[in-house]
Order: sequence, then C-alpha cells, then structure tokens
Amino acid sequence: MAYVNEYPGNVKRQLGKLFEKSLRVTVPGEGDVEPLIMPCTGKFGDYQCNNAMAIFSKIKGKSSEFKNPNSVGQAIAKNLPESEIVESCSVAGPGFVNVVLSKTWLSKSIHRMLLDGIQSWAPKLPVNRAIVDFSSPNIAKEMHVGHLRSTIIGDTLARMLEFSNVDVLRRNHVGDWGTQFGMLIEFLFEEFPEWEDGAEIPIKDLESFYKKSKTRFDDDPVFKERAQQAVVSLQSGVIRYRSAWAQICEISRREFNLVYTRLGVNLEEKGESFYNPYIPSVLDILDNKGLIEESEGARVIFIQGKTIPLIVKKRDGGFNYASTDLAALWYRLNEEKAEWIIYVTDVGQQNHFEMVFHAAKLAGWFPSDGSLYPKASHVGFGLVLGEDGKRFRTRSGDVVKLVDLLDEAKNRSKAELVKRGKDNEWTDELMEKTSEAIGYGAVKYADLKNNRLTSYTFDYDKMLSDKGNTAVYLLYAYARIRSIIRKSGKDVEGLKEVSKLSLDHVDERALGLHLLRFSEVVEEACSSLLPNVLCEYLYNLSEEFSKFYNNCQVVGSAEEISRILLCEATAIVMKQCFHLLGINPVDQI
Repeated sequence: MAYVNEYPGNVKRQLGKLFEKSLRVTVPGEGDVEPLIMPCTGKFGDYQCNNAMAIFSKIKGKSSEFKNPNSVGQAIAKNLPESEIVESCSVAGPGFVNVVLSKTWLSKSIHRMLLDGIQSWAPKLPVNRAIVDFSSPNIAKEMHVGHLRSTIIGDTLARMLEFSNVDVLRRNHVGDWGTQFGMLIEFLFEEFPEWEDGAEIPIKDLESFYKKSKTRFDDDPVFKERAQQAVVSLQSGVIRYRSAWAQICEISRREFNLVYTRLGVNLEEKGESFYNPYIPSVLDILDNKGLIEESEGARVIFIQGKTIPLIVKKRDGGFNYASTDLAALWYRLNEEKAEWIIYVTDVGQQNHFEMVFHAAKLAGWFPSDGSLYPKASHVGFGLVLGEDGKRFRTRSGDVVKLVDLLDEAKNRSKAELVKRGKDNEWTDELMEKTSEAIGYGAVKYADLKNNRLTSYTFDYDKMLSDKGNTAVYLLYAYARIRSIIRKSGKDVEGLKEVSKLSLDHVDERALGLHLLRFSEVVEEACSSLLPNVLCEYLYNLSEEFSKFYNNCQVVGSAEEISRILLCEATAIVMKQCFHLLGINPVDQI
C-alpha cells in the first residue's frame, strides 16, 4: 500500500501526488496536466479533484474513450492508486472526483505531529531565500499608521516564510538620505552649537524639530542656501556633516525601536544611504543595455503601457526613489542572492514598483514569466480610517503616535483585567505580560484579519471585544483549551508516547480535518501574500473546537485520553498561528 510522505502535514499536496499518478494513466498524452485539488465545500467529501472538465475540452474529438466530463472523472477515480489516505471516492456532476479521507490516517497524521512537532507540518516553498522590505519609516519623521500596517503585515509575511524554512532577510529601507538632511543639519548647528562636545543632543521631539527646520528653510533664503550647501558637504563625505547626520539618524532609530519593541518585530536596517554608492554603476549597467534614454533633460526608462517614463536621473543630475530602488534591487539579487523580493508599502506606490520591476525584466534581471524565480512582488495595503471615515488622526488633526496608540490598547486591556479582579489574583508581572499580549495582539489582529488591499476603521472597542472574530476572543479560546488540559491532571507529554488518538465522533473528525488543513493554508497565505487567509483559518479552528467541546465530553469520558490529545493538537496549531501573526498567546486570562 502506497504511503505518500513527501509532504507529511499537507493533505492537498499528498492528494495531488496521488492524482498526478492517476492523470498520467487516464490521459497519458496530456503530460502537462497539473492536479486541481481543493477542499470540498459540500457534504460529498473532504477534498475534490476538478480536472475532468478541462481535460475533456482538450481531448474532445481526439479520443472516443470518453463521452463526457463525467466519464473522465470516473476514469480518474478508477485509476487513483490505493492509499491509506483515501477512504472512498465518488464522482459528481461533470466529473468532480470527491475524496473522503480515512479517519485512521487523519488520526495517525495528527498523532505524528504531536510526536514530531508543528515544524513537521511546515509547507515546502519553491524558494530558498527571500527579502521582505517593510516598515521603512523616514528619519526625523513620526511613524504613522501606514507604517503600522507595513510593519505588522511585513512581520507576519516574514514569520510565515521563516516557518516554511525560507531564509528571510528582514530589511528596513529607512528614508535616511536626501536633500532634507541639509536643513536638518544646519538647524542642528544653529540650535545646538555644542553638539560636537560628546553629550547627547537634547532633541525631545524630532518631528517638531523637522517642522521648525522646514519653516526656516522656506522662509529664510540665507538659511536655505546654507542647507543646500550642507547637502553637498554631506554627500561629499565631510566628517562633521556625516557625524551630524549619523546623530540625527540615531535619535530617530531610538524612537522607531520603541514601536518595534512593543510589537516584537526584528528588522535589519539598510536604508537609502546604504544603496546610494551603488546607483552610478547600476545605472551604467542599464545604460549599456540601451534601456536609459534622454527625455526633457532627464535620464529615463520608457516602460511599455505606461504614459510616463521611469525617471532614473533628474534634470539637475540628482538621483531619486527609482534610482535608489533599482540599485537596491540589483544589490539584493546579486549580492544577497535573494530569489523573492517582497515590498510591503501602501497601494499608492503600486505603479512605481510595477515600473521598477518592469525595468528589471527589460534588463534581464527577472524572467519574463512572472511565476518563475527570481521575482519581486509588491504587497500593497489600504488606509487606516478613523470613525469619520477619513485617515486616522487625533482629534486635533495630528498624526497619531504609534507608541501612544499601542499603549492605549494595552491600558484598555489592563483596565478590563482589573475590572475582572485579576489584579488581586495575579502578580504585577503577569498583569503587564497579559495586558500587552491582549492589547498589542488586538491591534495586530484587527489589521491582519482584513484583506490587506482594503481600508479598515480603527476602533478600540471592536478590536478589544471578547466576542466575534477578534484577537481577544481567540486568546480566550486558547486559554480555555490550556485550562481543560491542566484540569485533566494528565501528563500530556507522556500520553503522546503511549496513547492513540481517535476521531470517531463527527465533531472530532471535523476538528481533526481542520487541523490537517493548517499546512496548506500557510502555503496559500505565503503564495498569495495574504495574512487574512491564516486569520480566517484560526477563527474557524476556534469555532470547530467549540463545536467539538460542546458535543464531546473531555475530562471524565471514556475517550478522555484521546480527546485530551486532540485538545493538545488544537492548542499547538493555535499557538503556531498566533506566532505567525506576531501575537503572544497566554495560558490563562
């Protein structure tokens, strides 16, 4: 009996291998047919193979063996190799092959995960190294809610790829270079003439400092001239100017890290200044390929289908975002050897990245077939809105500071715990840890559960609710499972080694089947770059567990040991989902 174990946690992939063998026998002349496997939505099976209609349309008139799509489906089902995975097959309508999975195999697969760990269910992706470029705030400016979305989405994509055994380089492409630094440096010299004495520059609010320097730049021609000369000195490498620039960047980094620490996000900074030295040689490469042309005094690359060319060198000889992004792309492909480069920015930058990627294809950096590697992808996202339906801001119209936003979520979750008397039961440390897990997790999940391309309304009350599809509800569900296991008093680790898991009750089987879809869901979320796919899976998992728990007694039942193992498997998968979403689960709430 054949047992397909190349993808131990991925049912869809394992069935795909079986149906691939069947298709080769059924239509040997159509060797390029890929199995189309998907979960069933009806009651006829667990999974479905949907190749019959497409095959019949291709072979119609060539063969008299098949009269209609249903006959193709019957042949596919008949030629399916015997396997312990499949309990039964049936053919419906125009050749849909419905598969019912074996309960025994489902049980064995979940038990094997309990022994081998959740990593054994990691998907296998066709890429070894990826770069995720996310967050990317500008030096001397406040991180706003757009950066929050980029940071949360980018971190989750990186986590899912890392879980899938991809070597992920997390890149923070900060805006740390450009003409604005001339005015910042000159204003620094004016405001803090003693800045070189070694003491820390006492700038408390860099955003305010930036606005004041901009006002001087706009209103004072003499200051403006000095600021423009400061840019030349900075870019020429004059030590005093480089030192001032470095200190301004460091002040910003400390502010950024207050956000990253709260969110539990790790990033390696490689900002615009890092790629600046590579720009001339990269533009020479593109020029030598005949891609760069002169247009109205600027140097540009014309992109087919675009009305405006990609400007890579301005009329004044200066470089811009496009030249920096092309240099970064070249570096990431040639020096960092990335196969997949993912940019997480708002949807407003989609056209820019489309043009940069197209220029890279023209240069031969990417294959013309966009499904092949190496490749680059732009992960766009919509706006964060306030209750008035406009961009989320404070009542006074200012940009919301992310540290304040996150702390407010934490404080509200803590107030709710105090209301429930937890401050009298728990240590201060546990109160802080739990408040942060709920507050920060609520903010993250409220963002990630939406399709990233859509805008969403930021609402503390909704995201911190313990009802519906929220992080709070899911964290409570996880804590409840942990409580059930604790109250059983059983040694779960010992049970894994000596006991068996069975799925005889209909709700046990439904929960087990949903657990086994974890790997393919993570794979889909990675391939589509849509974290909401994983959020939907996690919420549905909690619903499946609720049905199981309501209808199947755990502690004290004849099936207690098996059901405790099923609880443990559910908790493990939920915990991994939380980890991939950047949320810290807690064992009690």
